[in-house]
Amino acid sequence: MNQNMPQIPFVFQRLDLCAAYPYRKREYFLRTLWWIVQATLFRFSSPRAYAWRRWLLRLFGAKMAPFARVRNTTRIFHPWLLQMDEQALVGDSVIIYNLGPVRIGSHSMVSQYTYLCAGTHDHTRPDLPLLRLPITVGNGVWIAAEAFIGPNVTVGDNSVIGARSVVTKDVPPGMIVAGNPARVIRPRPMREIPSEAAAKTK
Repeated sequence: MNQNMPQIPFVFQRLDLCAAYPYRKREYFLRTLWWIVQATLFRFSSPRAYAWRRWLLRLFGAKMAPFARVRNTTRIFHPWLLQMDEQALVGDSVIIYNLGPVRIGSHSMVSQYTYLCAGTHDHTRPDLPLLRLPITVGNGVWIAAEAFIGPNVTVGDNSVIGARSVVTKDVPPGMIVAGNPARVIRPRPMREIPSEAAAKTK
């Protein structure tokens, strides 16, 4: 054996075995159309043109409640796999990488620069098959800025995700979680609106 030959280490994963086209042909076609629309009609719409963006998303199969709101800088990969319930809000520069279904519940807020990652690869196989796993955000949830929500995660109703948290496991309802990896900090305090403030909203 030539002593000058470099030793090739054992490599488990084989990128040459990965599926070149893991999606159906129709999905590639729709995704190309959506990218064009998202980069133009969606992206350059007025920041307050929520109804216009809801219409565009519905056109591509998203389930959008009447008062769901998405900012014009949000990036959504597959609108037909997105559901936003009543009064749900997605902030500036949020990335919804929804290879799998993503649902955002009623009155839930996803703050700026958050990354919702509903997809991964099976690292136990050398060909790394694509896994299109869902993300479910419950009702009344606040996901603070720059958080990461991983695939196959359910965020329970009325919970709070701290800024820049990394969430890879389900979050119980009514809890504040934070950190990397995110852990439960304490129950979320839930106080009534003061009477004088409530009067001003009427």
